[in-house]
Amino acid sequence: MTKRCVKAKVAGKVQGVWYRRAVQEQALQHGLTGYAKNLPDGQVEVMLCGEAEAVNQVASWLWQGPPNARVTHVELEAIEHHDPDNFVCL
Repeated sequence: MTKRCVKAKVAGKVQGVWYRRAVQEQALQHGLTGYAKNLPDGQVEVMLCGEAEAVNQVASWLWQGPPNARVTHVELEAIEHHDPDNFVCL
């Protein structure tokens, strides 16, 4: 099983629409760890770590988000793999 970590910055209408909680639900369903946090500029930063295929699936889902979100851009960056204990909303 190949492990992978990515960091994403998600732009659009992604704050105040339950985006972080929806990401957390997706991550936990796929067995991933990491975090989702609001940034001062209105974006949401997401870190996803775990099995590569699961990371890829949730990273693709970031473009969709929950029903009230309107994602306009997702910037993905591969980062060094590390294993946080769980997935948290910061």
